[in-house]
Amino acid sequence: MQIALFIEQILNGLQLGVMLFLMAAGLTLIFGVMGLINLAHGSLYMVGAFACAAVAAATGSFWLGLAASLAAAAAAGAIMEVLVIRRLYDRDHLDQVLATFALILVFSEATRWLFGSFPLYLDIPPLLQGTVPLPGGSRYQLYRLAIIGVGIAVAVGMYLLITKTRLGMRIRAGQSDRDMIGALGVDIRLLYTVVFAFGAALAGFAGALVGALQSVQVGMGEPVLILAFVVIVIGGIGSIKGALVGAILVGVTDTLGRFLLPQLFGLMMPPSQAGLVGGALASMLIYIVMAVILAVRPQGLFPAMKG
Repeated sequence: MQIALFIEQILNGLQLGVMLFLMAAGLTLIFGVMGLINLAHGSLYMVGAFACAAVAAATGSFWLGLAASLAAAAAAGAIMEVLVIRRLYDRDHLDQVLATFALILVFSEATRWLFGSFPLYLDIPPLLQGTVPLPGGSRYQLYRLAIIGVGIAVAVGMYLLITKTRLGMRIRAGQSDRDMIGALGVDIRLLYTVVFAFGAALAGFAGALVGALQSVQVGMGEPVLILAFVVIVIGGIGSIKGALVGAILVGVTDTLGRFLLPQLFGLMMPPSQAGLVGGALASMLIYIVMAVILAVRPQGLFPAMKG
């Protein structure tokens, strides 16, 4: 049973990792292409979750809710970029932080005004309900496995988009020399809006997927945003490959730390104290890993190539 429980925790770590990848991939694109620190990215995660919950409740279809999460988050991201973010590209990072923090408050209060202060709930679609057997005799939730599969599919799709398409070529060129591609006739303002909306859609998609595992509530994006920033720092700013590897590393490290450390300390102290000490150290573990990686590779594991 311990082996089965360990496998289950590995899968939980992978599920957390691919969810973080969906958040971090858009965030690292935005920062890599535009040089913008966007603290409101977690609010787009929340927008996607609320859109999915509201449409699913109105129509009875989780799949329509999922489509609505993509559309709502992308639209919110595009509007935010045109009205606010566009004015921040040439400003100091402190101005970007202050402006996007203000957007967090705007999104939170607007969501509270529209949906109220009580959480919403999403049901797992019937197609993905149930469990699958694991080695060792336990069973694992099918929906969580589906999230892992979707995350891997999105990662492959993003790789093909960035490396094989004209849009991807322009995004990579924007990372290297935005002035040059503007001089070559590319509408840089439109490119920025498209990239921002795409990143927002990924965040909203992540929020919708996770909304079926937990309550959908105001402020749900901020804790995930912190982990997403850790992911892109570990993986390398502007790197999709780095975002994927960093997300998996953070997800598995965080999950296994919370599972194994209390048991490890339980060998040396009473269970109540072991739980407190192990839990406290587990919450710091991903930041310790980040510090170690940055000490060895200050640019992250897979920094985006320039030039």
